[in-house]
Parts: sequence; C-alpha cells; structure tokens
Amino acid sequence: MNYRHLTSDEIARLERQLCTASDWDRVLVSEYFTPDHVFYSRFTGDIRLGAFDKEFSLAGGMKKHAGLNRVTLHNVEVGDNCCIESVNNYIANYRIGHDTFIENVDIILCDGESSFGNGVEVSVLNETGGREVMIYDRLSAQQAYVMALYRHRPELIERMRALVGDYIATIKSSIGTIGSHSTIVDTGYIKNVKIGDCCKVEGASRLKNGSINSNESAPVHIGVGVIGDDFIISSGSSVEDGVTFSRCFIGQACKLGHNYSASDSLFFSNCQGENGEACAIFAGPFTVTHHKSSLLIAGMFSFMNAGSGSNQSNHMYKLGPIHQGIMERGAKTASDSYLLWPAKVGAFSLVMGRHVDHQDTSDLPFSYLIEKQGVTFVMPGANIKSVGTIRDAKKWPRRDGRKDPEKFDCINFNLLSPYTIQKMLRAVDILEEIRRVSGTNTETYSYQNGRIRRTSLEKGLRYYGMAIDKFLGNSLISRIQKAGIVRDADALRAALRKDSDVGSGDWVDLSGLIAPRSEVFALLDDIESGAVASVQEIDARFRKMHDNYYSYEWTWAHDVIESWYGIDLETVSVDSLMLLVHKWRDAVVEIDNLVYEDARKEFSLSAMTSFGADGDEKQRNLDFFQVRGASFENDPFVKSVADHIQVKGQLAKDILQLLDTL
Repeated sequence: MNYRHLTSDEIARLERQLCTASDWDRVLVSEYFTPDHVFYSRFTGDIRLGAFDKEFSLAGGMKKHAGLNRVTLHNVEVGDNCCIESVNNYIANYRIGHDTFIENVDIILCDGESSFGNGVEVSVLNETGGREVMIYDRLSAQQAYVMALYRHRPELIERMRALVGDYIATIKSSIGTIGSHSTIVDTGYIKNVKIGDCCKVEGASRLKNGSINSNESAPVHIGVGVIGDDFIISSGSSVEDGVTFSRCFIGQACKLGHNYSASDSLFFSNCQGENGEACAIFAGPFTVTHHKSSLLIAGMFSFMNAGSGSNQSNHMYKLGPIHQGIMERGAKTASDSYLLWPAKVGAFSLVMGRHVDHQDTSDLPFSYLIEKQGVTFVMPGANIKSVGTIRDAKKWPRRDGRKDPEKFDCINFNLLSPYTIQKMLRAVDILEEIRRVSGTNTETYSYQNGRIRRTSLEKGLRYYGMAIDKFLGNSLISRIQKAGIVRDADALRAALRKDSDVGSGDWVDLSGLIAPRSEVFALLDDIESGAVASVQEIDARFRKMHDNYYSYEWTWAHDVIESWYGIDLETVSVDSLMLLVHKWRDAVVEIDNLVYEDARKEFSLSAMTSFGADGDEKQRNLDFFQVRGASFENDPFVKSVADHIQVKGQLAKDILQLLDTL
C-alpha cells in the first residue's frame, strides 16, 4: 500500500473532530484516505491508516461505517475499511488487516519481542516435567508423539527442538498481527497474541501470549469468558463459554466449551472437551470428553470417549504426580471408571469400574476390562462384536471437521490394520500359552494382575481368529481386484507379489498415523543425523508414510498370509486362494451377525423401560418407535449391517468366479 502524509486541511479537520497526535508527521495514510469517519482518536508513534469506505452490517440490522472512534493507537497499522471503536485503553504495536471490526475492547498490545506462544513448553504426561513438548504453529500429532515419548533418544529430541527453534526465529516480532475480515468485540485483555484472518473473538476475558491461526477456509471462534495463556489455537477450532486454558496446544477443528479447563495439555484434530478438566494429557485425534465430573490427567488418548465420572490418578500417593498412562486408539471408559496409573489399555478396549493393579492389556486389543470386587477381569476381543465399536469406526471419518486445505495431522481411520492385527496375533499366542500352562479345565486364568475366565479366553481366540481372517482376506481381495483381468494363475501370482519390502515387521500408531516401525525409525535417524533440515521436511516424511499406507499394508499382509495360513504366495494354487476367500467370507458374515445381534439389544423390552408414559404396552411400543424413528429392521445402522453382509457375499461370489476361470 502506498502511503502519504496528511495535508494541513486533513490535520485541521481531524483536530476539529477531537483527534490528537504526538507528531502528525508520523501519521501516514493511504492515497484514498479521508478524515470523514475518524473521531475522538489519539495517535502516538508510527501510525498507518487505510481508507474507510465500507459499511458493516451487524446482527439485528444495525449498520456501522468503517472508521475510528474513541481509540488510542500507538505504533499501529490499520488496513482499509476497518471499524475500530470504543477501545477503553489502547492498541499498541499491531498490524491490523483490512475489513476488520474491533469494538468495546479493553487493551490490545504487543510488549517487546514475542513468538506468540510458539516455543512454549507443555509438560504432558508427567506434570513434574521430563516429557515437555515445544508447541508451535505447525505442530502435528506425530511430531508431538515423538517429542513426548522418545526421550530415550536425547540427540533426536535436541535436534527436533532445534528445528522448531529455527521456525520460531522466523516469526518472532515486536509487532503483533490481527488478520483481515476478523472481529474482536466485548473483549478484555489481549497481549502478545497473533490473530489470523476471519477470526471472531467475542467476549473473551483474557488472551495472553498465543497464536490464533484462523484463516478464510477454517475460521476460529473464541467466545464469552474465555481465558487463555501461553497457547496455540489451530484453524477451524472453537473455544467458548468460559473455557480456561494455559500452556496448551489446540489442534485443527477442536471444540472446547462449557467451562472446560485445561493445563499443560495437547489437543489434536477434532478433539472435544466440555464441562470437565484436563491436566497434562496428550489428546490425540478425536479424543472426546463431555461430562462435568470427568478428569483426564497424565494420559495419552486417541479416538477416545470418556464416560461421565471418568478419572485417573498419577501419583500413587507416594512420590508425587510422576506416573503416566496410555489408552491406545479407540479405547474408552464407561461412567465412573477409574484407572490408577501407570497402566496401558489396548486398542479399542472398554474400561468399566475401578482398576488399581496397573494393567497392561496392549497385546489384548478390543477387550473389556471389568472390575468385580476390586479384581480386573479381562474379556479378550469382546469389543470386536460390539455395535458401538463399528458405529464409532464409521462416524469418525464423517466427523472430521477440518476445512483447512493443509491438514497437519495424519489420521488413519481403519479399525483393522497391521497395527491392530499384529496385536491380535500376539494375543492368540498369549491366550494359547495361558491355556497350555494352566490347563483347559481351569475356570479362571491369571493374566498379569487380572483374571480371564475360561469362557472369555475361548471366545477371545474365536473373535481374534475371525478378525485376522477378515483383515487378511480384505487385503488379499483388494490386491486381486487391483490386478484387474489376468490371463492365468501365473499372472495372478505375479500380481500378488509385494511392491517392496517396506512394511514388513512391526507397525506403530503415532497418534493417528499407522506406519511401519522401520519407516518411522528411518525418519528419526535422519532427523538425528541432520539429513532432515526443517519441520516441514518432517511433516512431508510423515505424510509420505500416510499416503503409502496401502502399499505398505500389502507387504505386511503378504508376509502374514504366508505365515498364518502356511502357504507360499509365489506358488499358491488357485484352490488355496479360493479357500482363503471362503474363510474371509465366513469371518465377515459371522462378525456382522454378531454385530447385528448386539444391535438388537437396543430394541429389547428392557430398552423400552420408561417409554409410553401413563399408557399400556401398545403405547409403550409406539412411543419407543416414534422416538427411535424406526423398527429394528428399518434402523439405518442395522440396515447398513445387513447390506454389508449382502455386498460382501456378492464380492466373495465374484472373486470366486474370477478364480474359477484361471
């Protein structure tokens, strides 16, 4: 923008409109500036003013013209068509974009050089320190995972901190920014806060040392009574209704509200927090807690739903808050559950009751952990047949609220993956060994500090076997489909070869990213050695792993198919492949039937209790179905399960016909 000095007539006009300046020569204006809409304003330091030609349309039909009225500005640049009114104290050391509306605020200032929340150290998992994550504008769940958990590689951590420091050096400034098309109204204290485009700050009490990375594609909303110190808020998020937070990173499309409070915590994409409290947590993507009585503390979570009254303890009443816990992806807690850290809960497991014996069920995924008379009973694999588990897996992709074209977190939504299936393979070995050592007639087996009933163990082996057959069959059939039309069995066998050896061995879940451990470790080695020179390169490598997931998955599945079924895919017969397809179809249908029957419980007579007030059984049934909107057979989810059985049955038929022609 081209600026000019004020003319003597413009200065005289401004003074008649009760404006003053410590030095009018330091007030520069755009070539289209007119003083028509500048009143009761005081200017000190270096001032830059744009043109004021626009009229703002406000709620209720109110209109206000762009301009300045009752404001004090010190070293401030104001873009075109802004409206700034009723600033009780002053705005100092800020650059304000165009078409921004600021009204009834106390103070907005940048005091000294600031990095605007970048570089704040968040003490996750351990309140006393030792796992600090250095937050910054572009922090991803994967970077934070490494910084928090890979403390056994100190050179890696120092190198990552240095790369974040390089980024921070590029954004440090003694001038704050407020983006274009933003709104700041009825707000108190704002100090050293960088505010992006299209942001709305309405009624916040205090914002100090932070960045609000709003943009046109994914605006951010900060609501009434919010108090925030030392923070980063990413695009598309909303923080409202009396939320208080300090030393926090709030990722893309997160929602915090209803007086939620958080300290020293990280919230990544699509997290939701209401009413309750968080302290020193690593909330990976889709961590959700809605209840006033729920406390999440010193834990790592992802794809998690905390029941009302969920609580954890991280100090064991001895040496202070030094213990931590991990609930792997998809694990959730029932109402009034309690976990005494340290503990580790396997993926997609359900925790009910109070557990104080430091369980580690990470190799028994999809389990129920149920407390009875102070003892933890584990039901291995029981959650595989749960309608809730399937419903969750379907809803997460639909509820991804990220609108920003640039998505920082890599999120794999797959329920079954090499990560979870490798754990099921270990679970099968564990359960078979328990049975071998203790005998087949034992009613209750010991596992770590808990118990597994014989019936639960037998069912667990069955459930895990079905899930393994389903996943391996899915991978095999996808590969056959990818091969397209093949001439003969040799051509098909060639199509089943691995694309590369990348994907063999163990896999890890880096808070949403499912990837081969070998690829992750290769990246960490390159960071340590200096071969990776920026945080952007780290993100690009994680993104590459995410994008290549299905190629890596086939490498892993290829190896496991050979070991699990005892075949060689280089020489496998068509009859053997057809047998695997039959196994896959049977597993899919059996799991779907179990889910179908689990869903039926939602329509049982006990589920209708309290329906049909003041009426008979007929009215109760009618009330229930009016409220639920459908009968069991017509319920949308139930229909989707029934349709899934039909679709997969037809797919199996098609693949078998294809193989029969070879």
